[in-house]
Amino acid sequence: MSSSNVEPRQPRGGAVRSGAARSTDDAILDAAADLVVHLGVRRTQLAEIARRAGVSRPTVYRRWPDVQAVIGALLTREILATLEGTSLEVHDRETFVDRVVEVAVQLRDHPVLGALLRSDDSDLMLQYVVERLGASQRGLLEALRTGIERGQADGSVRPGEPTELAAMVLLIAQSTVQSHRMVASLLPEAAWRRELARALNGYLAP
Repeated sequence: MSSSNVEPRQPRGGAVRSGAARSTDDAILDAAADLVVHLGVRRTQLAEIARRAGVSRPTVYRRWPDVQAVIGALLTREILATLEGTSLEVHDRETFVDRVVEVAVQLRDHPVLGALLRSDDSDLMLQYVVERLGASQRGLLEALRTGIERGQADGSVRPGEPTELAAMVLLIAQSTVQSHRMVASLLPEAAWRRELARALNGYLAP
């Protein structure tokens, strides 16, 4: 995902917040989320983001330089909020893997990320998912590293540099999420979850 300077918000599950807790940043990102989901990434324009958020275009520009940066910040917020809702700080490998699979399912089914994954524009996938190690991915890596270290401490995860193991776990899970539609007819939901867990357990087992 693309990196940004936005601070992670409270878990939202894609829902728009209202009232005093809804900051200007949230209003802008919520507007962007609505446009991405309903119009697609390519048709999301900064002027319409500002209009739907009830702010001026300069207000948006003061925070992010362009639409790509807004969407990057949105993805970062949503991914880190999803991660906050499912802790990977557990002490045994099987529970850790189950949590990783759960996070993968939530991200796969997230409306904003799903709109990106459904896009026919390969450049967008490269820009937001493949080419950069963004803030959201760094947050995922840190959570994975912590879980792996705890599993190593109790002997359920094999020895190895935790950051390197975390990076490979991220690659396995991310590629599985990205390719889900391609193999959906071959891997029903239960099989998809089971085989992802088996792959991760096999990689991490002593």
